[in-house]
Amino acid sequence: MLRWSLRSDVPFGRGPASLDGSGLKSVPSALFRRIALARRGKGASTPPYCVRAGRRLPAQLMPTQPIPTPVRKVGPKMKRNTRDAMLAARLAMAIVGTVAVAGRVGAADSPAAEPPRPDVRKELFGTMPDGQAVELFTLRNGRGLEAQVMTLGATLVTVRAPDRGGKVQPVTLYKRSLAEYLKGHPLLGSIVGRYANRIAGARFEIDGVIYPLEANAGKHHIHGGRRGFQGLLWQAGPLSEPSSAGVRLQLVSPDGQAGYPGTLRATVLYRLTADNELVMDYTATTDKPTHVNLTNHAYWNLTGNEQEDVLGHILEIEADHYLPADEALIPTGEIRSVRGTPLDFTRPAPIGSRVGQLPRKYYDDCYVLNKKPGAGLSRAARLVEPRSGRTMEVWTTQPGMQLYTGNRFGVCLETQHYPDSPNKPGFPSTLLRPGQTYRHTTVHKFAVER
Repeated sequence: MLRWSLRSDVPFGRGPASLDGSGLKSVPSALFRRIALARRGKGASTPPYCVRAGRRLPAQLMPTQPIPTPVRKVGPKMKRNTRDAMLAARLAMAIVGTVAVAGRVGAADSPAAEPPRPDVRKELFGTMPDGQAVELFTLRNGRGLEAQVMTLGATLVTVRAPDRGGKVQPVTLYKRSLAEYLKGHPLLGSIVGRYANRIAGARFEIDGVIYPLEANAGKHHIHGGRRGFQGLLWQAGPLSEPSSAGVRLQLVSPDGQAGYPGTLRATVLYRLTADNELVMDYTATTDKPTHVNLTNHAYWNLTGNEQEDVLGHILEIEADHYLPADEALIPTGEIRSVRGTPLDFTRPAPIGSRVGQLPRKYYDDCYVLNKKPGAGLSRAARLVEPRSGRTMEVWTTQPGMQLYTGNRFGVCLETQHYPDSPNKPGFPSTLLRPGQTYRHTTVHKFAVER
């Protein structure tokens, strides 16, 4: 008996046709009309097939066994069997064509899958010794970029970004648990305030009144004191928009904290955009004249491996000048050119290419960015990790940026006002008065070099 089968790679409705006509009850009546027309020779689009003549069958319907050569004359029964075989073949081809057309129509009618949208989620990260909850917010932009922010210190815990192969890895240094943060850390990703960097002599004067500050760097003041904003618990809430996911954090710093005058109300907003940007917006108001200089102290490592140093990162800084400082890193007040010094990153260069020429063997220097006073958002730096292909541009409204590589496994690019501005009349002012609003924006733009 001659056996037939359909090719396995051709879709075929409810199953293969058989020579005896089984399974045909499920075939639409239109197909039977096509078969009837073909039998009468009307509208037949397929050529006749003759087993005896050895003509080739269609690719969709081939015999699974060789066709035997007839050795006797074709009788009425064989003619009937041959005719039934031809009918089954045409039926199979019709069903295959109908299914294929239906599939194409269905695919055209199906809506395209929507790309993942930015989202933000909140969870408990741990509790403080006094029982207060520390929350962790996870921001995702739907394109592989992710950031986590905790309410202790308004800390940017991690940023995860894809490399040129699409592998998503952390690009900041961070601790794995709240307990580790509570043991102490070098301001990993925290918001620093009220005043980032140093204030000489731990004092400043406003309107003829001298305000002594907490001395926590020898006789000087740094980063808002022993318990600056980085050690305080902020209040937070999610912020979800169609093109970004964010979290808003707020803090009230009471009058006299660490010696600063006035009650300061600070807000920091982190946002991840669909354009692979991490936006940090800072605002603050006060009820008494005071000085404010906020920044984020993240340690960046674009390798995705915190065990690898950052000395091979390629750095470019948009600054022709820097602030010379004394041994205590208090600016002298002079503004000096970077030309011919190890601090010259006006052209891209590896971070470690000249670090050995520095007295400290690491960078801890404030750059005077190439911008006019009052200028808006502009590029401050560009960082490239050649092996992973990850790149990061830093844009800011601030006049300065502190480059710090004291931890060679991470590089800090702290956008801020100049150190000791309260005591340097020639520097851009950090004085904030009642009725004014402190505003500062920094944007980190992530991309990949192919």
